Amino acid sequence: MNQIVTIGLDLAKNIFQVHGIDACGKVVVRKPLRRGEVMKFFASLPPCLIGIEACATAHHWGRELGKLGHTVRLMPPAYVKAYVKRGKTDAADAEAICEAVTRPTMRFVAVKSMEQQGVLML
Repeated sequence: MNQIVTIGLDLAKNIFQVHGIDACGKVVVRKPLRRGEVMKFFASLPPCLIGIEACATAHHWGRELGKLGHTVRLMPPAYVKAYVKRGKTDAADAEAICEAVTRPTMRFVAVKSMEQQGVLML
């Protein structure tokens, strides 16, 4: 199996979709993960770049995946939408996220700490 260097992670309530590519851009992994399987899956991978659409829960996952040594980049959903090639599905969204995170001109959202999120909630 080729080493995964970039992953697009589409967050959902129960089933998360993963789309991973190697250094040549070849798809290496494309699979759904239940919420409880996410940390175990990413703990088994060497450090890689993970792209996630920015939302409140994305900051939580960004912090947790960052603790495992991965580089996590959050992107505004409106910027990712342009990279969706076909219908609106979780798998297509994960692929678009994976594509968008590698773009040199993409704008990213900083992963907020729990304290920063708490202050914003007030």
